[in-house]
Amino acid sequence: MKSALLHGINLICIVARHTSITSAAKELNLTVGAVSQQLHQIEQRLGFTVFERHARGIRLTERGNKLVEAAGHHLLSIEEAVFQLTRVSERKQIRLKLTPSFAFKWLVPRLEDFYRRYPDVQIHTFAEGALVDSDSRDFDVAIDYGPIPYKRSDAELLLEESLIPVMSHDYWQRHPDLATSSRAWEQVTLLHDLMPWEGAPKDYEWLYWASQQSLDFDTNQGHFFNRTDMAMSAAEAGVGIALARTALLGEEVAQGRLVAPFDKMAANTGYFVITHTDNPYTRLFKRWLQEQVQ
Repeated sequence: MKSALLHGINLICIVARHTSITSAAKELNLTVGAVSQQLHQIEQRLGFTVFERHARGIRLTERGNKLVEAAGHHLLSIEEAVFQLTRVSERKQIRLKLTPSFAFKWLVPRLEDFYRRYPDVQIHTFAEGALVDSDSRDFDVAIDYGPIPYKRSDAELLLEESLIPVMSHDYWQRHPDLATSSRAWEQVTLLHDLMPWEGAPKDYEWLYWASQQSLDFDTNQGHFFNRTDMAMSAAEAGVGIALARTALLGEEVAQGRLVAPFDKMAANTGYFVITHTDNPYTRLFKRWLQEQVQ
């Protein structure tokens, strides 16, 4: 009886991480009917209703929420303890999807630290396109860029972003009036990320920056790239001015490869973590990501 009760409480804690029995059943590799039947049986044993069923899915009742809060921490501690005891002899994989710019400029330089600390965990990194399809289930963890608030309520904000214009030293020397004249901005070439996120206008970031600076010039001109790091590379080559995301700036300014004569500005955007597989390995990876931000 105790064993069945503990199994049932564990099931409740797993289902509580989802918004529907259908998505919970996918994680558990069970049918929707089997999960529903097991939940009904455990609710009968407990003597109270744990989940409320509604048109768009499920939600915890007041008693159910108290149960999950009380039991979830202990179950997580047990799972983490088992993970720490067994991970030395196991090799686990995490399928990670993110944009190429964030992968190359932010993640890759930091990955050596993760591999050194967790050599038994493999990160399979897929940076296939300028946009991340967060609705696809072909990944365990995804990192996507988008406006705040993000389109998915279950996404976790990893890092807020800021924007800052960057250019080569020679380009800045040729356009010294940019800091004092709106008209001077009509004489430069803008370099854009034409797809900052799905549905955004191709000149959105420059348009937003100009409006926040109270500058009036045509932002729908210049050269357009499907990756921010490409626009930054073009700026380094002297092609024009890129609106860099500060998280993607490495040592380019310190080394003199780029000049940033203006203050950074909050972009009202950020990088968000979406989790499709919740286990000790993905939680470990997400904790590591937070450490890197801090």
